[in-house]
Amino acid sequence: MQIIDKKSTKKAWVRAISQPATEFSATQLPILAGKIPDGLRGTLYRNGPARLERNGVGVGHWFDGDGAILAVNFTNEEAVGVYRYVQTTGYQEETAAGKLLYGNYGMTAPGIIWNQWIKPVKNAANTSVLALPDKLLALWEGGKPYALDLQTLETCGEDDLGSLTKELSYSAHYKQDKNTGEIFNFGVTPGLNATLNIYKSDLTGKIIQTAIHQLEGVPLIHDFVLAGQYLVFFISPVRLNLWPVLVGIKSYSDSLEWHPELGTKIIVLDRESLSLVSRGETESWFQWHFANGYVDASGAVIVDIARYEDFQTNEYLREVVTGEIQTNSQGTFSQVQLNPQTGKVIKIEQLSNQHCEFPSVPPQNVGQFSRYTYMSGFQPGTDASKELLNSIARFDHKTGTLTQAKIGENRYPSEPIYVQNPHNSEEGWVLTVVYDGHTHSSEVWVFASDRLNAEPVCKLGLPSVIPHSFHGTWKPA
Repeated sequence: MQIIDKKSTKKAWVRAISQPATEFSATQLPILAGKIPDGLRGTLYRNGPARLERNGVGVGHWFDGDGAILAVNFTNEEAVGVYRYVQTTGYQEETAAGKLLYGNYGMTAPGIIWNQWIKPVKNAANTSVLALPDKLLALWEGGKPYALDLQTLETCGEDDLGSLTKELSYSAHYKQDKNTGEIFNFGVTPGLNATLNIYKSDLTGKIIQTAIHQLEGVPLIHDFVLAGQYLVFFISPVRLNLWPVLVGIKSYSDSLEWHPELGTKIIVLDRESLSLVSRGETESWFQWHFANGYVDASGAVIVDIARYEDFQTNEYLREVVTGEIQTNSQGTFSQVQLNPQTGKVIKIEQLSNQHCEFPSVPPQNVGQFSRYTYMSGFQPGTDASKELLNSIARFDHKTGTLTQAKIGENRYPSEPIYVQNPHNSEEGWVLTVVYDGHTHSSEVWVFASDRLNAEPVCKLGLPSVIPHSFHGTWKPA
């Protein structure tokens, strides 16, 4: 934990997280520039840590903040916004107490020693969202999803999706095949050797098939890949030293150790049976996120990742809550070619020398080739060791070129979300929530996807500041 010093603000991004976010109920959003495009009808949802302190005491890591959901619903040339905290059990208890009670990813439980075992981890519900036909799930990889009302964002409670028992968790990074409606996800159950739990759901979110696979030690697995008929896991050489966590003297984050000598393990599964196809090993790296995967004409699996040389990215993310970043940890947009039948890597190639995070492809292309990948990054000239992500970009796999948006100084866009134009499948829009450090305000910007370096086609004002968030999704009307 850290004591927050409100006077220590150094960079413009800090003000967005220096105070807990303010909720707002359904509010028509003013159009600040341009107009809402014809065909942009549906809801943008975003999730992220919105409260990083209580009673002047801060959390230990950016991943520890309480989740809040922003919904922006586009209908008939107007947009209505709602912003609400996920009312998890831990959030409600800490609100009533007026102080932090729980441990989490980057902090041990405050107070008397036995709190380390009574309240070791709070479900922060702060990482991502899954929009189902009748509910919205707030996702956090250490526990079950929380279900919310799609319109009001009222919290309905934890959701077991039909078969998540007490010890099972559900990752923030599901993959959905838009052609079949199938949703794939996983969870890791710790132990002396962890268990990888695989889930297949129908389009309602109900789990219809499961499988388990044993792992070596307790690795940190944040994301995976759907590539054609395969599910692929790249397990970086980060391992949890379990004993300090069990005893309560260290947080999970502080107990994660980098062991490059272990290499990166590869697990390839069949998406139909969820059974093992192959296991492999390659050189060491770390990744939080994959952009996409697909099977090429030769039968090789192609995987695009935001790749880090080591695990310093975790320290960078920890420093965010202190308001002063000092660690330089940049990811590169890279591609891995893999023989799925043997688990052997054929080639690793760096696609861009620009920093890459939060990479994604249009939802209709998940699991198959996509010409374009959208991502967050840094504007040219940015000191990446002191700043948060301040640009979004589009990589063209056909030409090998990167097109960056002109966001402007002291503005911080969220992960870009691609929305397909229902009237023209070749066109679409890119949505992002921008924190403006000049005016201490947040806006929703809509870009034409093929003119990302031009002015947004629409800008909408939000009633209160939305702290820097992690992941979002789009639900068509």
